[in-house]
Amino acid sequence: MSRNGEPKKAVVLLSGGLDSATTLAIAREQGYACHAMSLDYGQRHLAELNAARRVAEALGVVEHKILPLALDGIGGSALTDPDIAVPEQGGEGIPVTYVPARNTVFLSLALGWAEVLGARDLFVGVNAVDYSGYPDCRPEYLAAFETLANLATRAGVEGERFHIHAPLVDLGKDEIIREGLRLGVDYGLTVSCYQADAQGRACGRCDSCRLRAEGFARAGVPDPTRYREAE
Repeated sequence: MSRNGEPKKAVVLLSGGLDSATTLAIAREQGYACHAMSLDYGQRHLAELNAARRVAEALGVVEHKILPLALDGIGGSALTDPDIAVPEQGGEGIPVTYVPARNTVFLSLALGWAEVLGARDLFVGVNAVDYSGYPDCRPEYLAAFETLANLATRAGVEGERFHIHAPLVDLGKDEIIREGLRLGVDYGLTVSCYQADAQGRACGRCDSCRLRAEGFARAGVPDPTRYREAE
């Protein structure tokens, strides 16, 4: 609770995928009044933004903003450049599905909105266990961004510290799914696929689909993902 007895506000980055939906549910359980932010950043499909709308409504956010952000203007990722193929098998090093500086840009926008709202807590669904090797999903990155947030904002320098919460960072995908089910998350509303079709159906072949399917299998629960028919 805040000093006036009202719930503390939090900004939650919501992609429409499994991890961010679980993160939103966790923030809500912790008593935060949740303001969700999604980014239309030039990704391959809008299915995940449609999923974010469904999740935001189902989990009862105070407000849900979808901001335009044309990261496809710089490209450099299979998720924003149609000329770069989405890989269907893992490989060495950071994959081409890494979007340059994406989490830094996303968190910066969430930080700006938090300062406007008077919120001091930001939630992000990054994960350092079952992930694809992205450098902006690591605990040391999150700690560095929190330091930046408290150096680069009026609220931070006046002593109202910001906190970056990443409740999934040390969890395996199966643990994330179990936690979300405990909190009542309907994973059938979410879209994780890097190349879902217009109806939100998953390809079943990309790295994100593989990690998601393995998570449900390890959790021992049915996978509600809708898949496209084999091509």
